[in-house]
Amino acid sequence: MAAGGDHGSPDSYRSPLASRYASPEMCFVFSDRYKFRTWRQLWLWLAEAEQTLGLPITDEQIQEMKSNLENIDFKMAAEEEKRLRHDVMAHVHTFGHCCPKAAGIIHLGATSCYVGDNTDLIILRNALDLLLPKLARVISRLADFAKERASLPTLGFTHFQPAQLTTVGKRCCLWIQDLCMDLQNLKRVRDDLRFRGVKEQLDKMVTEKAGFKRAFIITGQTYTRKVDIEVLSVLASLGASVHKICTDIRLLANLKEMEEPFEKQQIGSSAMPYKRNPMRSERCCSLARHLMTLVMDPLQTASVQWFERTLDDSANRRICLAEAFLTADTILNTLQNISEGLVVYPKVIERRIRQELPFMATENIIMAMVKAGGSRQDCHEKIRVLSQQAASVVKQEGGDNDLIERIQVDAYFSPIHSQLDHLLDPSSFTGRASQQVQRFLEEEVYPLLKPYESVMKVKAELCL
Repeated sequence: MAAGGDHGSPDSYRSPLASRYASPEMCFVFSDRYKFRTWRQLWLWLAEAEQTLGLPITDEQIQEMKSNLENIDFKMAAEEEKRLRHDVMAHVHTFGHCCPKAAGIIHLGATSCYVGDNTDLIILRNALDLLLPKLARVISRLADFAKERASLPTLGFTHFQPAQLTTVGKRCCLWIQDLCMDLQNLKRVRDDLRFRGVKEQLDKMVTEKAGFKRAFIITGQTYTRKVDIEVLSVLASLGASVHKICTDIRLLANLKEMEEPFEKQQIGSSAMPYKRNPMRSERCCSLARHLMTLVMDPLQTASVQWFERTLDDSANRRICLAEAFLTADTILNTLQNISEGLVVYPKVIERRIRQELPFMATENIIMAMVKAGGSRQDCHEKIRVLSQQAASVVKQEGGDNDLIERIQVDAYFSPIHSQLDHLLDPSSFTGRASQQVQRFLEEEVYPLLKPYESVMKVKAELCL
């Protein structure tokens, strides 16, 4: 407040998180207006509780404070802070200026951390309340996607090398499972938040006014900074989940099997007009990396809080707490937008399966030959030779995998020629994937989403 340039001016730096990416509602929760309005609300709750307990505070003073909660003179507060070098006292004086009758009882019996820490806890709680339904909506959109494509075979990858078949829906459920863990962790850390409180008889009254179920019994001057570690650890874990999901989408876009939404007038490249870059997924990965690193701030801050407190936490927390929530808000808004418009190309997936399936089917072919009376060892050798010939065509000549054609013209395999189409049916290689998708959604995902049913229809909007 006391320093810095004109943050609304193009001549002054503005955080891209606020100016480009995060939602207006999350930016407001971390705004100066919300913060200092909450300070005033806390002073009002304190005065009301003190009046109830018998301190000489009049109804007129209480009403004067209520009437001026929104009447914040930010210019005066900045001037006062520059003069006093103390943000809380600057706002005590500024509030007192518009509440002359109540000026003498504002901040009565309180420390700076009464307003500072309790406001931070209120902001953390309310910011988590914004994130929870957004994450639930992402899970819901991906659940719809997984259910629709539960049986669509696709080539699995381990080490990004062709592996056994899975389904598009089951792969999506791997993403959903991680996000469900994040949703549970966000809910847990939100419900575990405790108010710093005021202490003594005031504690219960002000804690209830602030909407918290519990307050810390023991604090130094601040609430323990381990709380910040807990909150940002959960957000960092969310960042890891989103980074993994969006990396998978980017790799699938390169394979042309799946794409994020691409708008009609969207430009992929200023130089190459044909390009369809996965810019939303790239943005999520970029910001998720930032989110994952932010947990280091509260870790280090908590480790150096000397005795009852030290002030070297303050400037750091002003930055890392807000940035963590604005970043999480952005990646959830963006991932919801992606999940609402994912495009799958089944023909491309089918072509890639055809290229790799012949090698995967060799064990099934051997078993069918043995059932038809052949020798397992003789069949194995035959297929080994034909497989190497087919691999040479693929690698040396750039041709298609022709192993099945070679088997079809080899008289040795005539007893099973009529079975080859069945043996090469991709759906026979996906096991119980589709049933697993259905069971996972019904038993784990849908019950978890039930508390958020009322907000599921909200669409994601990207700022830029």
